[in-house]
Amino acid sequence: MKLLIVNGPNLNLLGTRETQIYGNVTFEAFFDELKKGFSHELTYFQSNIEGELIDQLQNSTADGIILNAGGYTHTSVALRDCIASISTPVVEVHISNIAARESFRHESLLTPVCRGCIFGFGLDSYKLALQYFDL
Repeated sequence: MKLLIVNGPNLNLLGTRETQIYGNVTFEAFFDELKKGFSHELTYFQSNIEGELIDQLQNSTADGIILNAGGYTHTSVALRDCIASISTPVVEVHISNIAARESFRHESLLTPVCRGCIFGFGLDSYKLALQYFDL
């Protein structure tokens, strides 16, 4: 099974950004370990640019997508429309517990059009999303 992990804005700063919330491991280091623990063919893309994220989702040939849209989760109608228009299942993930953070983070525009949402388990949120695709 081919799975694509897509990370949005500021997630390139994992390991150095607000480590009390996001931890001190870079996503690249985590991704290297993740590939060893799962039999899926995993690819990874990160961008701070909304249109590039949309292009990745629209052009993906993966069997499933794991998406952490970062701050675009709460603001991007364009990403929501993209997810709604593709047939590939998308699982939304977040490293932090967005329901326990600032009130503007409580609403996700993406959740209603995603297969499911996993948040609050640190980087393990990605592992849980991968396990969904094993079901």
